Amino acid sequence: MSQETMKHTVLVVDDTPENLTVLGELLQPRYRVRVANSGRRALQVAASEPRPDLILLDVMMPEMDGYAVLKELRSNPGTRDIPVIFVTAMDADADEEHGLELGAVDYIAKPIRPAIVLARVNAHMELKQARDWLKNQNTFLESEIARRMRDNQLMQDVSIRALASLAEARDMETGQHIRRTQAYVEVLVAQLRPHPRFAPYLSDAMAHMVGKAAPLHDIGKVGIPDSILLKPARLSVDEFTIMKTHSAIGGDAIDLAMRGELSDADFQILQNHCHLGSNALESAVRDFESAPLAFLAVAKEIAMWHHEKWNGTGYPDGLAGDDIPIPARLMALADVFDALASRRVYKEAMPFDAAVALITEGRGQHFDPDVVEAFLDRLDTFRDILQRYADTDESLEIKLRNMRARGMV
Repeated sequence: MSQETMKHTVLVVDDTPENLTVLGELLQPRYRVRVANSGRRALQVAASEPRPDLILLDVMMPEMDGYAVLKELRSNPGTRDIPVIFVTAMDADADEEHGLELGAVDYIAKPIRPAIVLARVNAHMELKQARDWLKNQNTFLESEIARRMRDNQLMQDVSIRALASLAEARDMETGQHIRRTQAYVEVLVAQLRPHPRFAPYLSDAMAHMVGKAAPLHDIGKVGIPDSILLKPARLSVDEFTIMKTHSAIGGDAIDLAMRGELSDADFQILQNHCHLGSNALESAVRDFESAPLAFLAVAKEIAMWHHEKWNGTGYPDGLAGDDIPIPARLMALADVFDALASRRVYKEAMPFDAAVALITEGRGQHFDPDVVEAFLDRLDTFRDILQRYADTDESLEIKLRNMRARGMV
């Protein structure tokens, strides 16, 4: 890179040729100098390459004075950050204040004194260099933060999928069940966000976490013996009692993972959140969102309590009404609907309308009434998801083949 290329550029604007000559000769040994003899020409030069790093701008010019030029420079995103020094014979305090209010960084009085001009130009050039460096650093840091956030999000997504697949590998359900139920939950979240009972809870961050955590709802099934989990016939009372423990197994496992990574204060925030229900205060939700591993707390709610029922007859804790965390209420409907309306290795799908009728019958008994209303308002979307991620003969055969290979059936 040549010395000339490395020089910073100064644009000198003055309608008097003699002033352009004087300033040009003074600055050229140190800077690349561009000149303009009118306000309009100055705007054209400032917007072209090489862009000036600093502008020396005369105030008193015909047609378009320096104040008007500065306003135009500041209104253009491409020139708004170029520092402007007014060079003028106007020495009244009001004139100087007006120029500084418009965005000028300094004033140089005419007739100019070379040492003053060089000192002011050099000082503001160094300031601009510092600002540019900080801006570049901030841009780099923002880019790096965004990259790391994307990486972390990818790692989280892969981890979720891996954990969900671990449970799915031991179950008669296919991976499409995970996709469908996650999509159902996301639809319910979107439908309920404006609802007065749910709006304080379902912020942008919370809505995102609920959808992401949905695939972990049955993670606790990894703790259920194959003889029960894979039994092709109806479970006995004792066997069903063991099967029901999968929700507590999953919730406790996630709870244990959180305890190992959090301070007591952060863990308390997450624990308190688990009992907020739909009456959550916005400030409490914001505290929760900022806590480390908040996502895992939502996953715990879904895994632990998605088999609770609105009337208190569910498991594992017999929670009722608003005591059931919102993510678990959404997952409850999504999970039951999918169990009814989807094919499984061991059964055919129930007709769509029949499945809808059973969900509707469960309003106020099994399910939060408002969640059922959200479901009914989005039936076409639920039908589309059911069809888009439908289990095929091939996918069910692959599932059976993999389970046979592992000696599970």
